[in-house]
Amino acid sequence: MDARSLDYSDPETFENGFPHEAFRQLRLESPVYWQERDHEGNRGFWVVSKYADVKFVSKNPRLFSSQGSITIRDPIAENAASGRMMLMMDPPEHARYRKLVSSAFTPRCIEALGRHIREIVRAILDNVAHKGECDFVTDVAAELPLQVIAEFLGVPQADRHKIFEWSNKLIGFEDPEFQRTMSDGMTAALEMYMYANGLAERRLREPQDDIVSVLLSAEVDGERLGTQEFNAFFLLLAVAGNETTRNLISHGMRLLMEFPEARQRLLADPSLLPSAVEEMLRFSPPVMYFRRTCTQDTEIRGKRIAKGDKVTVWYPSANRDEDVFEAPDEFDIARSPNDHLAFGIGEHFCLGSHLARIEIIAIFEHLLERIPDMQLAGPIRYLKSHFINGVKSMPVRFSPGGA
Repeated sequence: MDARSLDYSDPETFENGFPHEAFRQLRLESPVYWQERDHEGNRGFWVVSKYADVKFVSKNPRLFSSQGSITIRDPIAENAASGRMMLMMDPPEHARYRKLVSSAFTPRCIEALGRHIREIVRAILDNVAHKGECDFVTDVAAELPLQVIAEFLGVPQADRHKIFEWSNKLIGFEDPEFQRTMSDGMTAALEMYMYANGLAERRLREPQDDIVSVLLSAEVDGERLGTQEFNAFFLLLAVAGNETTRNLISHGMRLLMEFPEARQRLLADPSLLPSAVEEMLRFSPPVMYFRRTCTQDTEIRGKRIAKGDKVTVWYPSANRDEDVFEAPDEFDIARSPNDHLAFGIGEHFCLGSHLARIEIIAIFEHLLERIPDMQLAGPIRYLKSHFINGVKSMPVRFSPGGA
């Protein structure tokens, strides 16, 4: 296989999982690689595959801007509201908006949620442990982040599956199971915005101890958030808060089933769980890449990057860079150090990283204790996407019980 023959904008390139062998070849032969056209025939983009270069692009927002789009696909005019998301802002504007919500994501605030998160985990496993089989994605992995983010945003638990369905349509924009037409995604965004507006109206009348009330009372440069800004915040927190964690939990369980010796080691020594979670993040990060746009002519490894060029930085590849990680293709739950880039780096470093870690550790603590013999019971179905390393379905079986 010639890595330069693949189309890195085509979801079919990733339909059976991330093509690590191709990216290994790119790191060795073309670490800054230009793909001439995307799969829709538009002008191409740069594929940046090595750890040091991913860091360089990510930490230089003046050279590599987040504005406009974070995916290879350019934004469509009807979805201009997405431009008000923090993900698509550069300094100093990004820092001002991030400050609005960062107080709710401090380690101290998140640690206070830890006990309650464990209560949610126990209830989720109570619903499946006696069955002996389930779809791990929908019955376990999706439920925890959905319930947590719903509570965080002040969304009634009865409405949490609306968040699930909208998120699937927005993230699964290349998967015909979730989006049959481009208008499906725009409809999902509009429905989520309308829901957010209704929630905002209720919180303005009766503020509560949730992040929606914080956002509605917050100010940027002396002004309150407008409707468009609030909607974009709500959509970002709702989607990012459940999609990425759901997929990491799914991949983490998949890895423990694929590497039974690692699971046995973890069962024998539960103190390894925090480092095992970091290795899950390194090995199968939920986000495959982000796109930046070059703001002026520059170079990376002698390759001339022109102003206006799209530059994509690939986290699964950076996380297996041979120059940084010893035996990068080994799943080593005791790996140390483990400076992976699953949460990104720079000012766009994932705001919810601490919350995600607490959720993931909590669910695997209880899974290993209550269902230590989980096995695959059928084929894994992956999200059809060149952007999100998603798992749609993973049937599993296990010994019933685990009270």
